[in-house]
Amino acid sequence: MPGDDSKSAKAQGKAVKKRRPLKAYLSEDAFMDLLLSSAEVFKRESLGYLLGYRLEDRFIIEHAFTLQTAKRKPKGVIFQHKNHKKIEPILSKFEKLQIIGDFHSHTQYGDSKGIPIPSPLDIKGMEADMLYIIVAINDLELSRPWRENTDGSISGSIGAFFFKITAYYYPEANAIPLRVRIYCPFPPGLNVS
Repeated sequence: MPGDDSKSAKAQGKAVKKRRPLKAYLSEDAFMDLLLSSAEVFKRESLGYLLGYRLEDRFIIEHAFTLQTAKRKPKGVIFQHKNHKKIEPILSKFEKLQIIGDFHSHTQYGDSKGIPIPSPLDIKGMEADMLYIIVAINDLELSRPWRENTDGSISGSIGAFFFKITAYYYPEANAIPLRVRIYCPFPPGLNVS
């Protein structure tokens, strides 16, 4: 009879745990930090850490801080790991907040638009169980209100820029990064460009 030698995991007494999609909740402070960090070095990439905490099915991002000593290029950014040692003792004093991932920008360069998709080099640098946010920043062509998009990203314009922000989670080594839906309570009046 078909299926006799391949018992289901449930029949074998093993619980099958379905992975719920992860979500990322972005505080207003973290949201503004992402925008300002990306705009300040426009035409070069920004880089920073995400501070917050992780629950079973979500990341709560309270702050995003820029790594000021990073070497910035139009198509990449290099972090000086020796400088991480300087901030570790400070971060260890904040019990409720921890580094839960990092962010960087993909910027417009010439006619090439910044897109919020991880490059092969981005993926190579990802670590398991961490959250990665990519901020695409481009010259403003058309003013658009801020919104949560169906693909899980958020986007909109402010000042002279159009932003699209995505989040990714790398579940384990040699896996494909998974898209994480971003939720953000936009501040009143932000839709005004």
